[in-house]
Amino acid sequence: MESNSEAGLFHMPSLRTRSRLNPDVPEDVAVALLHLNDPNWDFDGSDTASFESAGFEMDEKFADTRKCSSSFDMTRSSNAGLSEYDSDSQRGSRMHFQSTDAVDYEEESPYAEVRAAVSNTDDPNMPVNTFRMWFLGLVFTLLISGLNQFFSMRYPSVYISGLVAQLVALPCGKFLERVLPTTRFTTFGYSWSLNPGPFNIKEHTLITVMSNVVASGAYATDVIATQRMYFNQHWGLGYQLLLCLSSQVIGFSFAGIVRRFLVWPSAMIYPGVLVNCALFNTLHGSYGRKEGKHMSRERFFLYAMGASFVWFWFPGYIFTALSIFNWVCWIAPNNVVVNQLFGYQTGLGMGFLTFDWSMISYIGSPLVIPWWAQVNSIVGFLIFFWFIAPILYYKNVFYAKYLPMSAPLSFDNTGMVYDANSVIQDGAFNEDLYKAYSPLYMPITFVLSYGSTFASFTAVVVHTYLWYRRDLVLLVRKSLKDNRDVHSRLMSIYPEVPQTWYAIMGLVAFALSIVTIHVWDTKLPVWGLLVALIVALVLLVPVGVIRAITNQTVAVQVLAELLVGYMLPGRPVAMMIFKTFSFISMSQALYFVSDLKLGHYMKIPPRLMFIAQVVATVECVVVVVFVQSWMFSNIPDLCSPDQVHHFTCPSTSTFATASVVWGGIGPARLFSQGGLYYPLTYFFLIGAILPIPFYYLAKRFPLSFWRYVNVPVILSGLSVLPPATGINFSSWFMFGAFFQYFMRRFHFRWWMRFNYILSAALDSGVAIAIIIIFFAVQFPKGGFELNWWGNTVWSNTADYDGTPFITLEEGQTFGPTTWS
Repeated sequence: MESNSEAGLFHMPSLRTRSRLNPDVPEDVAVALLHLNDPNWDFDGSDTASFESAGFEMDEKFADTRKCSSSFDMTRSSNAGLSEYDSDSQRGSRMHFQSTDAVDYEEESPYAEVRAAVSNTDDPNMPVNTFRMWFLGLVFTLLISGLNQFFSMRYPSVYISGLVAQLVALPCGKFLERVLPTTRFTTFGYSWSLNPGPFNIKEHTLITVMSNVVASGAYATDVIATQRMYFNQHWGLGYQLLLCLSSQVIGFSFAGIVRRFLVWPSAMIYPGVLVNCALFNTLHGSYGRKEGKHMSRERFFLYAMGASFVWFWFPGYIFTALSIFNWVCWIAPNNVVVNQLFGYQTGLGMGFLTFDWSMISYIGSPLVIPWWAQVNSIVGFLIFFWFIAPILYYKNVFYAKYLPMSAPLSFDNTGMVYDANSVIQDGAFNEDLYKAYSPLYMPITFVLSYGSTFASFTAVVVHTYLWYRRDLVLLVRKSLKDNRDVHSRLMSIYPEVPQTWYAIMGLVAFALSIVTIHVWDTKLPVWGLLVALIVALVLLVPVGVIRAITNQTVAVQVLAELLVGYMLPGRPVAMMIFKTFSFISMSQALYFVSDLKLGHYMKIPPRLMFIAQVVATVECVVVVVFVQSWMFSNIPDLCSPDQVHHFTCPSTSTFATASVVWGGIGPARLFSQGGLYYPLTYFFLIGAILPIPFYYLAKRFPLSFWRYVNVPVILSGLSVLPPATGINFSSWFMFGAFFQYFMRRFHFRWWMRFNYILSAALDSGVAIAIIIIFFAVQFPKGGFELNWWGNTVWSNTADYDGTPFITLEEGQTFGPTTWS
């Protein structure tokens, strides 16, 4: 293949002749068929031209070091922050469709989202494995995991995300750059220094990755707290460490197995990771540099973050009605129907107004999730929750009118919240107590959420088979070097992590998990553990594909609860541990895969990435176990509802209720034939059937909108409802329509330059404001609250109280008079 070079600036791609299976098929349709299963592929843009960098460079301090790039100088960027490809693509003249089979994308990613956020250069000589990186990484791992574990057991709580670490790590690294000595040492023939030069973007990335790994803590700590508080089982530090370590690490080994499917292919873009990349490149790319014709990304980020920080004080503390802006309910606070339809807390949230970014981005930043995925999600939401839900509710299906319209809770036959302790005796489910108490009832939105989740399990498997089966088979035989995009090519110079490393990690974790469930009386057999891990591994690739292209995921914990409830009925502790190994193994694998993609984009040596993730995980487990153990030993009345310092363990209470519902009462009483919610089992069949007609419609009309219909996305996005309500979807979609459709389509240059930076800035401002509000005005001495109309009007409504359509008198019940 020959290429034409002119002035050494760029190469226009040479086109290879491609044989067509059907010569009568137009060229654009042929290309559409090639990329039919890639909804992020932009058919409206010019996908054939090579182009220059989007303005991101590696750390400028290393500008004199040889950079690993393409056959032309990728460091020359346009002042507008766009490649010539990008600017030309917005001028109305569209090039002919070409596929990656016809054009080698050697110089850039074929996805505008990636080009907008990720640098297409690398400096392989940049020091990464440094003292500064390990020191800051270990310190941030210790602080974030410890503080998050401590405050997770308090309400209200505060959550320190990896984004906070990303912001704080840069000034810390620059400080160490100034104060550490530059003396070089030689140890065992290896020359090293405490300060090898300017603090760089790769060190910063690894510190952030270590923080991301530990930010969510260890899921198994909720199992430990539930056993201690509700089942009177305190089995010591050995059990706690083994349970947490095995459940966290085994997901890491799964990530190594699926990286060829979920990390290396360029189509797996990970929209959420792009925000981190844009922020890294902004913080480092503009450091010490002036940009002439327009505002720099760094300045834009600082202004937007500052505005976000200042503004959040109003909806977050000073004027909280701006967050729960259900103004219709303020007009008619006691009208039950009005509050059920327009309420933002226990209603359907039929409105679009909220002035709180944390509400708008509750289900994910609308500036990150692709527009086509947002349309799928809002369509599913409108059908299920603004159309079907009110019909079923006011027809009193499933006794819905006796319960709130929407709530993430279960209720008894008096309309009160279901008391799990009423059916537990000596740490086990008691059927006689259950018969004397009440069946379990769910609000109608909770019922529909379960139904859509059931459908999403089968839909994601069928959808993946139909759309990706051939690609997945090909990827089994591919290595990283077989991927032709620029990022894979640049990463190919680094030694890849051998598969045996991941295999050893998996075998060690599996052995520890067997010891855990066998030595202690968990009542979970080894075959049950195997089933949990197989479920996680089987669903990992289908769920991972959806997450990689849409930034959304499927709620697998519901499937885990359903399976163990049928397999091991009446064993709540076994249910919790089964769910931990099934759900958290897949969840951790997806987190690790996401971080591997971040390392792929930022050109981090894979073996160093592996070591950093493992070290951070082990440190996190030790920290959270000892912090939780210390809290139980030193905080009086921990996890009790009236704990004086509000350490009421809200997540543990929810976890314990789920263990009783699924492990005690069991799904057989709810979903088997004769159970109240048996009709929901048909959603499994519905989910398996729905992707099929849309697949064949897309095949028949490849240039139509049918190729964007994604049934798993339609269904899986609904799993957050409740506790999310309509306002979280409607306001999210409104912002998405503006930024991901209007701005991307009509102001592409601005979108390429600032969209992901704006998303990171808004998130960062809110995160910092939440922490300061919590520690400055809510935590000290029981907190200081502003008691005025703007902070109380939204709480004096039927929406806030969760008032049902039918209110029972004291002593009255609804539903059947006998049950078993």
